[in-house]
This record gives sequence, C-alpha cells and structure tokens, in this order.
Amino acid sequence: MASIAKPIVVLAGPIHPDGHTLLETEARVTVCQDLTEDGVIAAARAAEGILFRIRPNCSERLMSACKQLKVIGRHGVGLDTVDLPAATRLGIPVVHAPGSNSDAVAEHAIMLMLVAAKKTLAIDRATRKGEWVERRALGIFELKGKTLGIIGVGNIGRRVAHIARAFGMRVLGCDPYVAPDELRRRETEPVSLDQLLTQSDVITVHTPLTTETQHIINAETIARMKPGVVFVNTCRGKTQDERALFEGLTRGRIKAAGLDVWEEEPTPVDHPLLNLETVVCTSHIAGVSDEANRNIAVTVVGEMLRVLRGEKPQVLGNPALWPRLTHLT
Repeated sequence: MASIAKPIVVLAGPIHPDGHTLLETEARVTVCQDLTEDGVIAAARAAEGILFRIRPNCSERLMSACKQLKVIGRHGVGLDTVDLPAATRLGIPVVHAPGSNSDAVAEHAIMLMLVAAKKTLAIDRATRKGEWVERRALGIFELKGKTLGIIGVGNIGRRVAHIARAFGMRVLGCDPYVAPDELRRRETEPVSLDQLLTQSDVITVHTPLTTETQHIINAETIARMKPGVVFVNTCRGKTQDERALFEGLTRGRIKAAGLDVWEEEPTPVDHPLLNLETVVCTSHIAGVSDEANRNIAVTVVGEMLRVLRGEKPQVLGNPALWPRLTHLT
C-alpha cells in the first residue's frame, strides 16, 4: 500500500532545532531563504502550512497565492503581522504561541526599569573612562516602595507584576479585558488608565497592537503622567507616539525610558530618542532567550501539526473561524 505523502510546510526563516525536528516527524520541511513576499509565495505554492517569523508579513495576497494552505503559524505571541480578517475569509486557521516567551519579556522589562533607576549605562560609560561620578549627584532611586503601573495584564503583565512585588513595589493593573477580581489574582490593584497614569512612578506597557492600543502613549496620556515617571515598553512600538515621548523626556515629564520596541524597525540611527542619555535602548529582543526560542518553536509547530492532522488547535488566533472548523476533531 502506498504511503500517504507528508504535507509540505515552509519556514519563513529558521527556528529552534527542537521545533524543526518535531515538524519533520510529520511534514516535509523547507526553509525559505528569500524572505520577501514573492520569495515566500514561490517557495510555498504547494505548501499546506507556512510558519512566519519576522518577515514578510502574512498578507492576503500571499495567502491567496498559496492555494493548498491549511494553516498559518506565527512564531511568537503578537499577530499584528498577519492579516487575520483575510485568513478568516479564506478559511485558514492561524496559530501562535501565547505565553511562550512571557518570562523572557517580563525579565527584560524589569531589567530596563533597573537600568533606568540605577543609571547603569551612564555609570558604565563614565567608569570605563576613569571618571568616578560624584555619588550624591547621581539621582539613583530604588524600586522598593515605588508604584508600578502595568498597562495590559495578560501573560507577560502578570509575570511582571509578580516580579515587581518581590521588589516591594505597589502594582497597579489596567486591562479592560480582565475582570477586577482576576486582576487581583494577577497580583495587581485594578485601576482605570487615568488612575494608573497619575499614580505610577514606573509605567510599563504589555498590550497587543490593536486599533485601541495604537499610540495609547501619546501627548495627552504623557501629560497626565506623574512628573518624573520612568516609562518602559517591550510590546509593540506603535503603541507609543515617539514624538510625544521625545517631548516628554526632553521637558522632564518623563525621567527616563527603557525601549525595546519602536515605531519603525530597525530604528534609524539618527532617531532623536537614540541621542538621549535618559533612554535605554534595545532592538526588539525582549522575547529572545534560549528557553523562549525553544518554547515558541515547539508550541507553534505543535499547533500547526494538530491542524494538519485534522485536529482542532488549542489556541486559535482568528477565533471568528471556529464555526467553520467543523471538519477538525
């Protein structure tokens, strides 16, 4: 009896070896080298699955061109690079890996808070030059006893809250999609956005990028922040208006900022925020660690294989498609 051919799955970029090995147990795997939209289309015309990393975006044009597609995988948590309405119209399930990099992102956010509070980078630069800074002039502060405001208390936000409480911080949580009792279980005090802005010594953002959260940090919200606040963002760059952020920093409303994400990525080297000593910069790597890379790859591959086996995924990025997935068991 002839064996049934394994489905073809295209990887838009390499993934952790454990994820790759798992995928090869049930699929024929191709790693696409040309990570343009046309390059992925050319590689995936016969594919039943595509796993996207950073680029290209998963557009309607791309999905429509790949007629055999049965599942789209997103290597990560956010789905803003996938045209979800188009995937739903085309009947293609989109799976991802929420929670797989929560520890990595949470630790990175706390690190940015600490570096800003302790002025680590400025002191490092001075020390390397033999300049021992006058201690009383440093303006270093402790996290203990300060109020942390978390905008978005999902998998990452709740982990940040847990770590912050270990530092002795008071933790406020604002998330319209989480009930007050659940916010308390996630170790935060439920508050409105306005209460969070006016009471927090440190603010960190952990929301997905949606029409509601785009530029949630803007001139108006910055004006309502407590003077001297520290601002941290490790979610998506377009949640912040960087012109307003620059104004807030240069005018002293914001004491310091720790930014892992940017409105334009890669960030132009002449970006005004990069010239400010009060800004700690990283290059959208908060979710990157050996552990997180493995977790994400294994999780999303597992979800893709479920769909290719004819099973329902445990996590669906376009839940509006559920009523049409009656063929999955």
